[in-house]
Amino acid sequence: MTPDVFRQTEIAVIWDFDKTLIPGYMQEPLFRHYNVDARTFWSEVKALPDYLRRHGAELVSEDSIYLNHILTYVRTGRFPGLNNALLRELGKELRFYPGLPQFFAAVKNRISNNSVFQRHDIRIEHYIVSTGLRQMILGTAIAPYVDGVWGCEFVEHLPEPGFLTNGREIPADQPHVIRDIAYVLDNTTKTRAIFEINKGVNKFPEIDVNSNIPRDDRRIPFQNMVYIADGPSDVPVFSLVNQNGGRTFAVYESGSVQGFAQAVELQRQGRVHAFGEANYEPGTLTYMWIMHAVEDIAGNIVKKREEALQTKLGRPPRHLGD
Repeated sequence: MTPDVFRQTEIAVIWDFDKTLIPGYMQEPLFRHYNVDARTFWSEVKALPDYLRRHGAELVSEDSIYLNHILTYVRTGRFPGLNNALLRELGKELRFYPGLPQFFAAVKNRISNNSVFQRHDIRIEHYIVSTGLRQMILGTAIAPYVDGVWGCEFVEHLPEPGFLTNGREIPADQPHVIRDIAYVLDNTTKTRAIFEINKGVNKFPEIDVNSNIPRDDRRIPFQNMVYIADGPSDVPVFSLVNQNGGRTFAVYESGSVQGFAQAVELQRQGRVHAFGEANYEPGTLTYMWIMHAVEDIAGNIVKKREEALQTKLGRPPRHLGD
């Protein structure tokens, strides 16, 4: 499929994960499973950049260094036997904010049950773009409602040098334990995922994210996007979506004075269009704002398509004097 056949009738609702869909951080079940103190782990992660610089590393990726520390815990026996299957299983323990995951289905139904939108084949696609662990997200109760997940991935099996020529496969009895990092997403490279959604790379792998595709030919235009997240770390994506005509919304945990102040500041700086509590139950501000946003985008799609149709068809012939 080539980009020029995209109908651009999809609306992407794109979600951060930690503190946006769940309270706190997704790694909590991992720490509970191994009886590891979360505060100690995160304190070590926070201190790692300075430690590594003192020992010769000039550049350190602070957003993703926690992945390396997880691997260190595996190697030193603090996380024995940790693999992708266990991460996915631990994801089942995560509990979501009120209204989830039902809200994901409700958003899709709001559009699919509208006869005008249905006539134009307008559809909602939910995506999660997180600096957290993809396998844990895929194990959660929300995964069946999602059309795609971007997150960090670990690899369990590493082939030896020369594996392409010697034909030597990884031994079948080799333990399934995470050994290295396969994919990293940090607060800045989350924007790459947004471009992949924009261009349709996630649906059509033959399209490269760096391909020069005219904006009018991309699968999901930025103006058909809504991005929901919780904090300053999401500013790169907020900025990208805002600057290109999309909608942005910040959430904060109910009763959190600090979270509320953070959301206020994001709006004051023009980073987000609006904000509300991380409560997705019917009748809440957050529920209504997101519903209104997708309906407004859908209405704009209908208007654009009908105007284009009229332009192509032209006005019908009329009698002189009419």
